Formats: sequence, C-alpha cells, structure tokens
Amino acid sequence: MPSGFPLVPAYPRNLDGWSILPGMERTETELDGTRGRIAVHVWQEGEPRFVVLLAHGYGEHAGRYDHVARRLVAEGAVVYAPDHQGHGKSEGERAHIEDGEEFSTDLHRVAEQARSAHPDLPVVLLGHSMGGLIATRYAQKHLGTLDALVLSAPAIGGNPGLEMLVGLDPIPEVPIDPDILSRDTSVGRAYADDPLVWHGGFKRSTLRALITAVQAVADGPRLGAVPTLWIHGEEDQLIPLAITREAIARVRGERFEERVYEGARHEVFNETNREEVLDDVVAFIQRSLAG
Repeated sequence: MPSGFPLVPAYPRNLDGWSILPGMERTETELDGTRGRIAVHVWQEGEPRFVVLLAHGYGEHAGRYDHVARRLVAEGAVVYAPDHQGHGKSEGERAHIEDGEEFSTDLHRVAEQARSAHPDLPVVLLGHSMGGLIATRYAQKHLGTLDALVLSAPAIGGNPGLEMLVGLDPIPEVPIDPDILSRDTSVGRAYADDPLVWHGGFKRSTLRALITAVQAVADGPRLGAVPTLWIHGEEDQLIPLAITREAIARVRGERFEERVYEGARHEVFNETNREEVLDDVVAFIQRSLAG
C-alpha cells in the first residue's frame, strides 16, 4: 500500500499512514495448499473474541486488506488471510487457476489452522470479488460451520464481457483497469504500482475455472441460517450489480442483509466512503455474533 493510504481515523498513525494499535502483530506463516505452499497473513492483538477468514480477489493479494484487518482486530478479531495459489507470496503460476474448487479447499485448511489456534471462537468469513465467489462456495460446502458471512462484490454471477474472452483465439490482453476500482485515484495508482498484483491479461484456464465456479455456486445449496451481509458498489463495472443481484437471489438464506453504496465502484473497502463500509461490516458482525 502507498504511504498515506487513509484508514479509520480513530487510531493514531505511523509515518506510513498505517494505524498503530498497542500490541498489534502482523505475521506470516505457510501451509501446504493443493498446488504448493500457501502464504497466510495473520493479524492479532491480545486475546481475540472472534476469528475472521479473509479471501482476497483475483490478481491481488491479502496485503491489500491491511487496513480492513486492522479495523477488525480493533474490534476484537484475529484475522487469517491467505494469498490464494498463484497470487501474492504463495506458490503457483501467476493468476493461473486450473480448478476453482481448490481455492475453497485451501481456505478450509486455513480455517482449520485458525480453529486449532482458537478452538472456542466464532468464525466470520469475508470475501471480496473472486474472494466472494470462493467464500460463497466455501459456505455452501461447509454449511453450519460459519457464524457470519460477508460478501463484498462477490463474483457469483460472472461478467459477460470476461466470459466472452474465453472463446477468442488468441485471447486479447485485457488487464483490469485500475481506474474502475475506486473513485479515490490513489487506489488505482497504488494497484498499478504494486509488484505483487498481477497486471497481465486473463488466461484461458483461469476464465474457464471461474465460469465453472460460478456455475457450481448456482447449482449449490442456499446459505441457510448463516447471517449474511452483501455489500456492493452501485457503479461496479467489474462485477455488475444487476447480474450479482440475480445470483444472490438464488443462494441467499433466511438471515440476509444488503448494502449498495451509491456511486461506489468495485473495491468498496478502498472507496472514498471506506469508513462507512467498515462501520457497516463491524456492526453486522457484532449483531450476528450477539445473536
């Protein structure tokens, strides 16, 4: 993240703009994934009251969610966030996905690691974009194991423009445009300058795997009784709101809330109203765990 990236202002900051929490620790560990070693980032302060599993999106890495993790830790969480295979500091060909089911399998191994370290704590799963697709599929496969679920712009309805690419030969180089991520122009600049972000186009295997994963969610069970919050930017071009709404309607359970942010783009956690978004997520988690 770039120097000066805005955070929740209630906490003092160091010279790089990151919040300073007494006793805050951010550590990295590894575990065996389905296709090599997976880097797992852990944020913790003192004795946590709940666990958050955080699943990042396509082409990025868990480190981009440092400000999200720190806010959740301030509210009592311990946060476990893997870099998915082929992403960030994990092993694997960059941005290559052969089987989307492997991502939820790897996430389950991270969940087991977190539960082993904190066996009596409730577990919240938060996923953004492709991470929202992974989180939804994880929740379907492990119904009853989560205490709350947060889906940020989940890619469970797909994107017709990206799906069209899979039939082209060759596939044109169409990387993600940093300008569509947020109204905050510093977010796009930081994304473009981040060496751990994949800046190339989509690979055919990746497109096919994502399409298959979207279909698996559509064919899977509803989310049942797990409290679920869906958050989305009204002006999201990467994961269109209308298409996602149709997909959400097919899987939502009986304890469901949604927030659509007017004018916001794809990365609501990095938007100009990011503090409002974080406040909403924290309030939802507090309500869910209290219930």
